Amino acid sequence: MKKGLNSNALKMIAIIAMTIDHIAWLVFPDYPHEVLPVILHIIGRLTCPIMCYFIAEGYHYTKNIRKYTCRLFVFAVISHFAYIFASADFVDWKSFIPFYYGNILNQTSVIWPLAWGLVMLRIVNSEKIPKQWVKTVLILLICLVTFPSDWSCIASLCILAFGTNRGKLRTQSMWLIIYVAIYATVYCFAIDWVYGLVQMGVVLAIPFIKLYNGERGKNPRVNKIMKWFFYIYYPLHLAILGTIQLALR
Repeated sequence: MKKGLNSNALKMIAIIAMTIDHIAWLVFPDYPHEVLPVILHIIGRLTCPIMCYFIAEGYHYTKNIRKYTCRLFVFAVISHFAYIFASADFVDWKSFIPFYYGNILNQTSVIWPLAWGLVMLRIVNSEKIPKQWVKTVLILLICLVTFPSDWSCIASLCILAFGTNRGKLRTQSMWLIIYVAIYATVYCFAIDWVYGLVQMGVVLAIPFIKLYNGERGKNPRVNKIMKWFFYIYYPLHLAILGTIQLALR
């Protein structure tokens, strides 16, 4: 077994960081500038880059790219309801309808741009779309479709950067920082300047990704569980947090 962290270990780090981040939103609502919630949310920034990285890796390893893509989109639809239910903006069932209450940002979960990020990779590498300008237009359209979601089109673009620069960590890291810096700038002006800076905590994920040894794990049973664990855990933990939040109102 190679030294470093296998995919199971990295995914667990991402899941733990995500859970810490989401619990922090429940315990410290809105955008408090105290040290503790800010630190907890910085820890939470580990999650998105690791998720983007493994979706890009999944593109290269999957035996059936169509099934993989469909699975992510089904997961995105299921996660949408859990994400909105857990959101502090949840009012009633109409909240599940994007843009119904006039909001533009965070209208669905990060799984939506993650799924479209996989589509971006497929477009860029497709031989059926020979013209580069067509690929560029399609990428821009995906950016538009994913813009209102959590992590916006940045998550999709990060997957594209990870996938097209596979094996080049410096280049991958550079694009990650550039894309998230754009997201952080918008966040600073549109939402909150402190939490805009918090988004740059994604750089903490780079050393963990560097430790990835390219392996899944030694135990086949654990590998199979981990393959499906996140698909179950993500909407389930959001549903639980949403129920707690509703009970505390």
